[in-house]
Order: sequence, then C-alpha cells, then structure tokens
Amino acid sequence: MNSLIFPLFLLLVTALPAVAAEKDDCLSCHREKTPGAVRIWEGSAHAGAKVGCIACHGSDHEKIVKGEARVTAAVCGKCHKKALGEHTASRHGMGLHSGWGCTRNLGGRDKRECSFCHEEGSALPRSTVHCARFLKQSSQMGEAGCNRCHSVESSCASCHSSHATDLKIVRNPASCAKCHMGPDHPQWEMWQTTQHGTLYASQGEATGPSCQTCHMPAGSHDVTRGITTTQAGTAIAPENARTERSAMLKVCTKCHAEGFSRRELEQGDAIRDQSQALVKEAEEIIRDLYRRGLLDPMPEERPDHPLSGKKLVLDSQMLYEDTSHIERLFFKMKKYDFAKTFKGAYHQNPAYTHWYGNAELKMDLVDIKAEASRLKARKNPPAGKGQAARSVSEEVEENLRLLKREMEDGVLTPEEYARRKAQELERIR
Repeated sequence: MNSLIFPLFLLLVTALPAVAAEKDDCLSCHREKTPGAVRIWEGSAHAGAKVGCIACHGSDHEKIVKGEARVTAAVCGKCHKKALGEHTASRHGMGLHSGWGCTRNLGGRDKRECSFCHEEGSALPRSTVHCARFLKQSSQMGEAGCNRCHSVESSCASCHSSHATDLKIVRNPASCAKCHMGPDHPQWEMWQTTQHGTLYASQGEATGPSCQTCHMPAGSHDVTRGITTTQAGTAIAPENARTERSAMLKVCTKCHAEGFSRRELEQGDAIRDQSQALVKEAEEIIRDLYRRGLLDPMPEERPDHPLSGKKLVLDSQMLYEDTSHIERLFFKMKKYDFAKTFKGAYHQNPAYTHWYGNAELKMDLVDIKAEASRLKARKNPPAGKGQAARSVSEEVEENLRLLKREMEDGVLTPEEYARRKAQELERIR
C-alpha cells in the first residue's frame, strides 16, 4: 500500500476523538509488524493526547489491509476544521481535480482510485474535471508520476508525512519541493537560488523568507492567498486580483517598503502578459496549420486524444505524446518556458525570468515559425521549371476549406464566413 496515496497520517489534534489509544488492540501486533510506524506514532502529539489507531483508521481490519479505509483530509478535519477549510478553499484543495481523470475505461486500473472522486457506494462524481495526460499513462506511471503530487487534495500526509506530528517537517521548504520543482513549475529552484533562499540557508527564516513565510503566513493552509494568476498563468478577475494583491502586499511589507513591493509585483504582471502574448501568437500559427490540413500528422491520423478524440487540443489538456512535432514545440513553450518566465519574475529570480524563461520562450517561437514555413513549403512547393502553377480553382478549393475550418474554430462568424465564401466563389465564375 502506497503511503502517499493511502496515507495513515493525522495532524496534531486539538480535540480528542472518542476512541483513545489505550482502547486500541492494534499496537501489540504492529509493534512487531510495523515497528517503525509505531515508534513514530509513540513520539507524536497524537500518542500524548491518547489518540489511537482506530480513531483514524477505523476498526475494519480487512478494509485497512485492502487499502479501502483511507485516512483522508476529511478524517483529519473532524478535529482540524479550520485547517481543512483553508486547505479545501485553496489550490491544494483541487489537486486531484486538476490532475486526474476517471479511469473506469482504462485497462489495469486500480479500483481504489474511485474513492478519490466518489463517495463510498455512490456513482455520482464529486468532480467532472479530467486530465488527458493522466489518462494516457500506465497505471504504474499514473500512481508514481501523477498521484503522489495530486493526492494533496485529499491527503494531509502529502505534506505532513504519516504518523508524525512534528511541525518542523512542514515548516521545511523541502516539503514543498517534491511537487513544486521541475520544468513546468520550478518554484523550489527559483526560491532556492534567489536572495530570499540564500538568506534562509545562511541565516534562517528570521531573515530569509521560505515558501511557508509567503504562501502560508501564520500557518494558514490557504496556499492560494495572494496569487493573482490562474494555474494556466492568466490573470484572475480584476476585483479578485485586487483582494489577492493586497493580501500578498501584507506579506511583502513585513520586510519591504510597500512601493517597492507593489512595483516588483506589477513588473511580474507585465512580464506575464507579454509572455502570454507570445504563446498566443504561436498558438494561432498552429491553428492556422490545422485549418489548412498541414499538421504532420493531423489529429485524425493519430491515436485518439483521451477526451477530445480526433480534434486539435492546445489548451490545458494538450498532450506531449501522440502529437505533431510543432505541437511538441508548443507544449514546451506553453507548459515549461512560459511558466518559468512569469513565475521567475514573481519570485525575483533573474536567471529564470530571462535565460531559462524569456530566451527559451522566444526561441520556441522561432522554431515554431520555421517548422510552420517548412510544412507550408512541403505542401505547396514553388513551381519548378516545366511545372504548372496551381490553378485558380485549386486555390479557391483550398481557401474554402480554410474558411470552413476558421468558422468551426470560432475565428469567423457564420456571417463573415458566408461573405468570404461568396467572394472566393466569384473568382471561378
């Protein structure tokens, strides 16, 4: 049983559950079978408060062994109501919703996964969100490479570990690093190599702020507080952005002048918007190729997208597999380099903002434009010696196909499509 997916952890309690430790009959056996877990529990605040195994895991031993008696965040919330409420309202509280998808149609699925989205005995899902990238993975990769981060929604153990209650564990920024690192959101690396991270490493949190200082002030579990962008990097609604910006300024001004703090954050906003414009430019290039039938291969020539079938997908559900080369370039641009650029700016890391982010973002656009030119030239090479140029009827036929795609993509209104279609047909009358 994976300790991160089916965790055994409880936080330090403030109110005692009904079943006390001395009434449990688990310890006599588990001192022999899982002595490490028992030893950790015995040194915890739970043991001191006489909160035993049954209070958290229940008494159905068969279900526990099968991994069907998960100690979820809701179990912890029976005592830790405030922490659970803050957690649920934050982006950590939608971890599964952004990273999962229903696995009922996948071969070799783990049926225990159903409990993440369904109450026991219910077929009604708590969430209708699906993640195409998760659904493309093997069950092994889904568990090891997806669930161990995205289970943060329903598992306090994702951050706090199992059985231990020492808050030193979660006050250490390394507890954030196992998920908040890597090419798509390297906040750990960004923070670690800024002045903030250097001061923390050399002089401690009294001088150098950690992840928790800025994103979990006063022990709050609302890790979204103060953030003015969506997970995709777009600006949130202005009225909400004002509220969140004020919350972040309260954190910043504990060390910095308000004017300096506001300018730094607004500079991050500008870099985010400038970078988003580059991504949008690249997206339109790819959509134009799709409308012209020039992607190699086209969506209808590939394995089905898990959610959209044969359609082109360039939003948050885009894949890094079973796709064309130019879409693979776009995935890197949007998922990796865009995130490094604007998140590097918000974290005051010049290397990530520029060289790991902005420079790569702009070189991605160069590569995408070059690949688009190659694909167009391959489809319509210049007429060579002895070759006839394309006829007007051939040009009109292609343009009509393009106009139809543009209308289907929402680029043209039906009225604009009808007007331009009539113009094209006039060319061959």
